[in-house]
Amino acid sequence: MICLVMNEKGTNPEELIAAAHAGCFTMALAFRLQGTGYTPTELSTEAAVTLERDKEGFRISLSALTLRASVPNLDQDTFARLAQDAEQDCPVSRVLRAEITLDAKLV
Repeated sequence: MICLVMNEKGTNPEELIAAAHAGCFTMALAFRLQGTGYTPTELSTEAAVTLERDKEGFRISLSALTLRASVPNLDQDTFARLAQDAEQDCPVSRVLRAEITLDAKLV
């Protein structure tokens, strides 16, 4: 198992997926917070993906989001619910659970 965090010079596709997940989730959460009347003063998200080898090769088995936020007048329970909703509904979270199809043709 390999855990990738974006902190080295250069990048690879797995790190780009982690960055996309962190950014997408943060945007989805900001939209939910603003939609419910809260204005965050800080939203900081990191994503670390875990790359595992299986019988077919390598796969991303986990994307671990770490969120630290400052949102005036928001209680922890409401915050946790809004964050969970954002994680489940952000497009990158959804694509990581998606069925993949392929149409490949030689021309």
